Amino acid sequence: MSAFATPIIPAPIPDNISLTELIDKYFTAYNSARLREICQLLSQRVFQPEVTVGLSLSGAMTPTGLGISALAPLVRAGFVDYIISTGANLYHDIHYALGMDLYAAHPFVDDVQLRKESKIRIYDIIFGYDVLLETDAFLRQVLRSETFQRRMGTAEFHYHLGRYVRELEVQRGQPHSCLLATAYECGVPIYTSSPGDSSIGMNVAAIALEGSKLIIDPAIDVNETAAIAYFAREAAEGNGKSAALIIGGGSPKNFLLQTQPQIHEVLGLEERGHDYFIQITDARPDTGGLSGAVPSEAVSWGKVDPQGLRDTVVCYTDSTIALPILTAYCLNRCRPRPLKRLYDRRGEMVERLQQLYLQAQLQHKVKDLPTEAPVATYPCGTPIRRG
Repeated sequence: MSAFATPIIPAPIPDNISLTELIDKYFTAYNSARLREICQLLSQRVFQPEVTVGLSLSGAMTPTGLGISALAPLVRAGFVDYIISTGANLYHDIHYALGMDLYAAHPFVDDVQLRKESKIRIYDIIFGYDVLLETDAFLRQVLRSETFQRRMGTAEFHYHLGRYVRELEVQRGQPHSCLLATAYECGVPIYTSSPGDSSIGMNVAAIALEGSKLIIDPAIDVNETAAIAYFAREAAEGNGKSAALIIGGGSPKNFLLQTQPQIHEVLGLEERGHDYFIQITDARPDTGGLSGAVPSEAVSWGKVDPQGLRDTVVCYTDSTIALPILTAYCLNRCRPRPLKRLYDRRGEMVERLQQLYLQAQLQHKVKDLPTEAPVATYPCGTPIRRG
């Protein structure tokens, strides 16, 4: 029998079984086995001090409460070092910090009637239209402050927003009510790959009409995330690793993975690739979309280290099922890690990345000085091969 195979030995599930024992012993095949592999890979290899973990987040996770119940505990335990999220997840996260009520219902409702009653539906979650209006009012009040009257990337934007939200939590006597506030406290930078694609971006646009000087610059985000991925190898005396933990897919997944092509394809630096690729998704790979693209395909782009394919797992299931399970499992199995506080190191890392990029450009120019005929190169310095 193959070395990769282990015998399935069925046994009745006892009435007093723990979550970790249930996963380790009874998640035996198909996507339950993939979820078991994810839990074990995270707890045994990924959530270790030498690994820099980037989390991408898409799908409506925070309205379910999982931002507070599952993601914030991972951040506080030091298991997540930076986050790339849809703006919508961060917007709906703020509802809880403001003390707004969201209700569990069912999806078989009359949406025309809900609209008449000024209620909003996210599948089987329902809340009042005033939740949006009051969250918008809070955002605009904060964004008009002097703190936000300049150009910045989304990590800095969310850091300052998290500080205001944290102050609100203290006033309300409700700690840990918001992922944004938790990330602020822990120095975990949060990026948004499409800053205009959410109600947060809509309110940024609204105050621009008032003359606000706030400008969200995505180039800052691209360079900061590339720097984080590049210098992840410096941990553990040069033996550090980089992990991509992907909840859902979409633009946040791509923004997390594109850090590696940015390093080698565009900046002309050493090709590395992420060492770990873990994804929870319901997207199929055969439609050609990035959400369903598998780790081996990412190898062809240089996004994943070819030697790391054995440390990649994709589980095809609902993120609202998998996320609480993997959080509970890892909090039970892993010791908390020291916080890397990457937010505080962004400037220094980007400055070093810039120096390496400029040095590489200079080396390419010197190397390609013509002796007999000039050598054409791409912007990163790679020679152009014809024929």
